[in-house]
Formats: sequence, C-alpha cells, structure tokens
Amino acid sequence: MLLVIDVGNTNTVIGVYKDETLAQDWRIRTVRETTADEFNILARALFADKGIQLTDISKVVISSVVPSSVRILHAFCERYLGLTPLWVNAASVKKLMPILYSNPNEVGADRIVNAVAAYEKYKKALIIIDFGTATTFDAITEKGEYLGGAICPGVVISSDALFQRASRLPRVEMLKAPDRVIGDDTIESIQSGIIFGNAAMVDGMVDRMKQEMNTTPMIIATGGLAPLIAEVSNAIESVDLALTLEGLKIISRAL
Repeated sequence: MLLVIDVGNTNTVIGVYKDETLAQDWRIRTVRETTADEFNILARALFADKGIQLTDISKVVISSVVPSSVRILHAFCERYLGLTPLWVNAASVKKLMPILYSNPNEVGADRIVNAVAAYEKYKKALIIIDFGTATTFDAITEKGEYLGGAICPGVVISSDALFQRASRLPRVEMLKAPDRVIGDDTIESIQSGIIFGNAAMVDGMVDRMKQEMNTTPMIIATGGLAPLIAEVSNAIESVDLALTLEGLKIISRAL
C-alpha cells in the first residue's frame, strides 16, 4: 500500500492507496509540537479503525509546508514503517512538470502536487484555486508548465482578523452564503462580506490571470472551503477535493 501525507499549516491530510484506489483518507489538525512516537500512536489508531496495519505500507510520499514536520515524519517512517519517505519538491517533479518560477524551490509542495494532479487529469491550461490557510492561485500552461500564481489570505484567516480587530463585531461561527449580498443584520452582513467578498476576489483574480495567460484555462477549486465559495463564484468550473492526494499518488510513480 502507498501512504501519502500532505502537511498544511492548519490541517494534515493522510491517504492510503491500494494500487490505484484510495482505500481510506483522514483529515487531522496539524500539530507542530509533537514527536514521531506521538504521531505513531495516532497513525496506528486511525489505521486500526479501518483494518489497516502499518506493515501494509510499502511506500510513503509526503508534501509539507511546515518545516518542523519534516524531522517528525521522517523519524516516524524510518522507526515505525522501516521506510525512508519521499519528499515532494521542485526537483522531485521536474520530469513531470517544468516549473517556470524564477526560483522553483520557492514553490510550496502543496501547490506543486495540486498542479501535477490537475494537469494529469485534464491535460489543458488550468488555474487551480486552493482554499486552505492561504488561498492560492496556480496557473498551468497547455503544455503542462507551472507558470506561477498568487497567494492571498485565506477565508478563515481573513475572518479571524476581522473579528479580532473589530471589537464590536460578533464572531460568526457558521460560514455560509446568505440569501442576498445586502445583509439586513450584522451576522448576515458579515457572512455576505466573507463569502461573496471572497468569491468576487476569486472571479477578479481569475479574469486578470486569464488575460496574462492569453488563453481560456479551466478553473479548478480544491480545499475545505472550495464547495462553499464555488456555489457563488462565476469563475469556478469544477471542485476536486481529492486533488492533493491524487497528486501525491501520481508523483509516487516518478520517485
């Protein structure tokens, strides 16, 4: 079995593939202050609940944007799986996708993984929007080259900043699209600003990126809040929540 792990700033996504099929996946909080032994306890519990044994794992591929996770997960894999994990970076995918960034090593592993997965699936020019801790936009050419993109504050980060800085505004725990843009109370107004505001940002960024790409790319969204924003965005054509795990699986073949 193939174990794939994507470590994000907020959440870590874990998947286990049996051949080409995703047998199981989990989303857990990213904990920076942990140890290989503690991660082993968590992994064993998750696996056992689904009838998977650590000894079933024959290969591990990891992408991470959290530097402290490298030492922890590397030690876990070697100590408890008897395997050396393969880490995703610009160099590891150069056979799959040329990265045209001025410094390819600056591109986040998660963005690389998403780009590889989306191009493998659609084989056309793309803009990939990932709604994570940050909202990222990544542009892929028709030839499958990674052009670059944009990084914006994420939906939750923006919301938290609003509540922390504006003392008279209540925290809105339920993020959902209201029935109208012009809210008639404070909660509805905040929901409108967060959801419709982010959707308008997405649509505007996509329009600008299309002009610079001089083509008509397909617009793909992923990440936890992608379905919510996609409901009110004019630009997003498809939501693919499995994009990152699929990308790790594809990259595993080349490593």
